[in-house]
Amino acid sequence: MLPLCLLLSLPAVRAETLRIAIEGKYPPFSEVDAKGNLKGFDIDISLALCKEMKVECKLVRTDWDDLIPALNEKKVDAIVAMMSITEERKKLVEFTDRYANTPAFFFSKAKRVPYVFISPKRIEGMKIGVQVDTTYDRYLTAKYAKTSAIERYKSADELYAALAKGDVDLAMDDVVAGYYGFLQTPSGKGFELVGSAVVDPKFFGEGQGIALRKGDKALKARFDKALATVLDNGIYQETQRKYFIFNIY
Repeated sequence: MLPLCLLLSLPAVRAETLRIAIEGKYPPFSEVDAKGNLKGFDIDISLALCKEMKVECKLVRTDWDDLIPALNEKKVDAIVAMMSITEERKKLVEFTDRYANTPAFFFSKAKRVPYVFISPKRIEGMKIGVQVDTTYDRYLTAKYAKTSAIERYKSADELYAALAKGDVDLAMDDVVAGYYGFLQTPSGKGFELVGSAVVDPKFFGEGQGIALRKGDKALKARFDKALATVLDNGIYQETQRKYFIFNIY
């Protein structure tokens, strides 16, 4: 047995820290409160997963278009930002099992677009807003760019500000983010979901997952195990209940 003086002099074992990139501009999944602190579903689920893996979480606020570069430059270890699992992105990053699965939708001024099903022909000539370099951007570019002008914005906040001002006729975004982050705010008064859910596996993939560096199978296995646990023990349901009135998984 080591003497007490030697035990006291031994350095403390430092807990493993995972650096998790969070966008911070996508309520209710992630945003910054009045005190400058990150809050939202992505933050809470990240902390729950880190607790399950017995590691410390360091949340790193990162702009959307810097997320994958920051990951691959080893500035962060994971991205939790409602990133859709697509074949294109699988070439760049390793994805965990999905942690959410929410469809795309169009948003517009109430009664502006009176269609149950929206098509390029039906909204020909209208301006469509979208956050740049997202799956929604790629979908609109492929399907609507020949008949409508596509206006791109750096963040969801800028996108919805443009919609509220009338700079665009419609916006496309995740249904949950748009509903809570825009329609349920003062700026969203008089606007609505239009058409039907836009589901196209080629563009929107298999739901939203946590992005890791390509080939990091060990960390993927740990995240997948932690995710399965919080889905099973009620932590996931408890977390989503704070933000949503329906199941987003």
